[in-house]
Amino acid sequence: MFRRLDDAISVYGQLLPADVAEAKAQGFTTLVNNRPDGEEAGQPEGGTIREAAEAAGLDYHAIPIGHGGFSEASVAAMAQVLGEAEGPVLAFCRSGTRSTLLWALARSTMGDSGADLAEKAAGAGYDLGPIRGHIG
Repeated sequence: MFRRLDDAISVYGQLLPADVAEAKAQGFTTLVNNRPDGEEAGQPEGGTIREAAEAAGLDYHAIPIGHGGFSEASVAAMAQVLGEAEGPVLAFCRSGTRSTLLWALARSTMGDSGADLAEKAAGAGYDLGPIRGHIG
């Protein structure tokens, strides 16, 4: 179900409020929503997922990545979440791709090598090609 990038983070497509219990059961402590509200009809609002996360005792962060792409602020926010999380993080968007790319950009600013990040992403079925020139 969730795609593991490494011990600290996994990614997923659109998380539903009902999926929060499964995330908790699998040991995640933090959820990161990388999907802007209203991106697609029928998509649950971030506030609904936030409520489910808080009810389950999980930390919740919204770092939406829309059509404008990644910004320094979104990369810094993701690096901060990764650095402060007190257990495994589950990041989600529509397919898991934006979450993976944002994770790689953030980890690169934290000193991880581009080759290691690319290998981890590929192991979960994601390609860092679109950002390869921006990671170490």
